[in-house]
Amino acid sequence: MILLGIVLLAIFLAIFIFIHSRPFGSPPAGPRLKTVQLSPHYLNGQFQNRTLTPSLTEGASFFGVLGEFLFGKDKRNRPAAPLPSCKTDLLHRDPQENFLVWFGHSSYFMQLDGKTFLVDPVFSGNASPLSFTTKSFAGTDIYSVTDLPPIDYLFITHDHWDHLDYPTLTGLRPKVNKTITALGVWAHLERWGFDPNTIQEMDWNEPWILEKGFEIYTVSARHFSGRGLKRNGTLWNSFVLHTPHWKIFIGGDSGYDHHFKEAGEQFGPFDLVILEDGQYNKNWKYIHMTPEETVQAALDLRAKKLLPVHWAKFSLSLHAWDEPIIRIKKEAALKNMPLVHPLIGEKVLMDGDQVFKNWWEEIQ
Repeated sequence: MILLGIVLLAIFLAIFIFIHSRPFGSPPAGPRLKTVQLSPHYLNGQFQNRTLTPSLTEGASFFGVLGEFLFGKDKRNRPAAPLPSCKTDLLHRDPQENFLVWFGHSSYFMQLDGKTFLVDPVFSGNASPLSFTTKSFAGTDIYSVTDLPPIDYLFITHDHWDHLDYPTLTGLRPKVNKTITALGVWAHLERWGFDPNTIQEMDWNEPWILEKGFEIYTVSARHFSGRGLKRNGTLWNSFVLHTPHWKIFIGGDSGYDHHFKEAGEQFGPFDLVILEDGQYNKNWKYIHMTPEETVQAALDLRAKKLLPVHWAKFSLSLHAWDEPIIRIKKEAALKNMPLVHPLIGEKVLMDGDQVFKNWWEEIQ
């Protein structure tokens, strides 16, 4: 019994040390915690969605979901071959060109009106605290931090591992001028060596002028947060980005709700909306959208074009890896919503029309 106790204590201590290691970040503390607690969206020790948002759908159970994860995944949950890609040279770009480059999942680079923007970069090859789990698909890791130019504005929508990547951010730190993120995420970044003076954390419904001609406004999303055992200690944001010539909706992760229509009425129309499409499931329908809901959200936002992200790099759900793009392409055609679906690394021009290949059809 003594030996068993020692073993259990050692396991407990190992877990405790692991979940308090640097990649997990830190919870808000001190004055930052007081700022969090003063938010109108913070109640009973955590942030709350505007609409009741259970983590699991009615009737679903933890063990039932676990069983589906272990035994119910689509046989094409991961691609059978490396995904095709192309590599745009971001270090030797035309500074006057307006374009976007998608890195897979929810990571992308934008150059708009001479400024550089980077959203939720994940270049480490996995999206979990354990490097051998949630591995990226073969062919998707064609970019690294060294391929990126200086970043004027880094956006972090929330602190999940597939959006806030410790190795990527610590490597990026010297290249980033200013980081804009959700309320509470400051603590993670400060622990990782970011200068607090370069971080702007924001609650919902807040405007902020980046510089003359460039402004952002935070809007709500329907999701959750957390990197360890505790959920919702930090907020989850979407951003409206105004530049002198462009209006972009940076969606982050969100289930479908009326907040899209509200944002469309207040800020639309948008030149481009970037919304999640992937990692959905009937068991967690409130925190991620189906492809059909993503198209409806784009219509609610009064989008001129829709770029679906949150797919083609990680398997975080049970569906076939290419199901999100197949379903959303069909729905977008039915609803007359122009769809942007580039290769990973392909340059998406903001000006004019551009034809994209159905590149996923190359992978069986």
